[in-house]
Amino acid sequence: MAKIPAAQEARPAADAGAAPARAADAAGALETLAAQLAATAVERDRLGGHAAAERELIRASGLLRLSVPTAYGGAGANWSTVLAAVRRLAEADSALAHVFGFHHLQIAGVLLYGTPDQHAYFLQPTVERELFWGNALNPLDRRVVARAELDGYRIDGVKSFSSGSVGSDLLTFSAWHKPSGTALIAALPTGTEGITVNPDWDAFGQRQTDSGTVRFDHVRLESVHVLQAPGAEPTARATLRSQVAQLIMTNLYLGIARGALQEARRYVREDARPWFAAGVQRHADDPYVQERFGEFWLRVQAAQALADLAGLKLDAALARGPSVTAGERGEVAVAGAQAKVLAHRAALEVGSELFDVTGASSTASRHGYDRYWRNARVHTLHDPVAYKIRDLGRYALLDQLPEATAYS
Repeated sequence: MAKIPAAQEARPAADAGAAPARAADAAGALETLAAQLAATAVERDRLGGHAAAERELIRASGLLRLSVPTAYGGAGANWSTVLAAVRRLAEADSALAHVFGFHHLQIAGVLLYGTPDQHAYFLQPTVERELFWGNALNPLDRRVVARAELDGYRIDGVKSFSSGSVGSDLLTFSAWHKPSGTALIAALPTGTEGITVNPDWDAFGQRQTDSGTVRFDHVRLESVHVLQAPGAEPTARATLRSQVAQLIMTNLYLGIARGALQEARRYVREDARPWFAAGVQRHADDPYVQERFGEFWLRVQAAQALADLAGLKLDAALARGPSVTAGERGEVAVAGAQAKVLAHRAALEVGSELFDVTGASSTASRHGYDRYWRNARVHTLHDPVAYKIRDLGRYALLDQLPEATAYS
């Protein structure tokens, strides 16, 4: 099978010795990267736009290869490890953690939908050149259409909410195939002729996720690029991709909640002054402040416990390979829904209520504490949490597993 054409290779071969070669080597790189992102997170949140320099820090860390199997030169980490990395980065900067997480989501898509030949075709260059994956797969936006043409397809249209597309080297996307009433899923180098990435993301949170629009104008698609052909029925294993996506979001929310809690703790211990009626010398000794921190702690710990459990269930299901059943896949979805609901609540509640314990001075713009709630509020709207709770209610009441969709 031919390689990705040289004209479309965005990067020279990387120095494999400069980055983690194994999952066990990644912890130090992760902590270094988190510190680097945290150092500029407040200012970059104000500015918005494309964080080109910080994305290069992610690339230089070697963590883009974390989820790539060792057979293709990657670190071969399980998803519990990848999700923990997303969580850690989200404590520092949830926008760049989103870009990082969605890079790995696209790799999961290649692995779950593609053939072994396609795995090698896309993933060996990903490792060799430290290529960054972006996304134009929004399944609810059917404006991008696929038309059969000779031995391939022609792709036209615009796709919204294309996270990580700006500055990406490779792009996973979906296109609606009207004759079959189903979606085609494919991957191409972002620099392919006819693909235009528009940096038009404009939201009050998650400002640097590069989630703008991508336009396809008469883009030619060869068979090697097609991960799921129109009309193909995805296997139970392939539908685990949606669970990877959901757990990336869960860990983003959990990271936001943990970051907000850590910063509130630091501020109360070091900067806040006690209320005059408290009768204490330190704000941290106020029993009402302690009670609120206890509530914050419980919310985060409960969400984290369920997120860790869901990650382990995902690992176990993926380890089953092609033999994983629809029922086993459904159990992963239940575990993921539980975790996502609690992480959703923890991020919104801790992100907004931290001001109750940090006080008026903490609202100064230099602290940027409002970013925790803004980022959580924007990202938790990705899909309605009420439908997760409905799914859990059906399971609790009727033993009914969630339907396999792009969101459940």
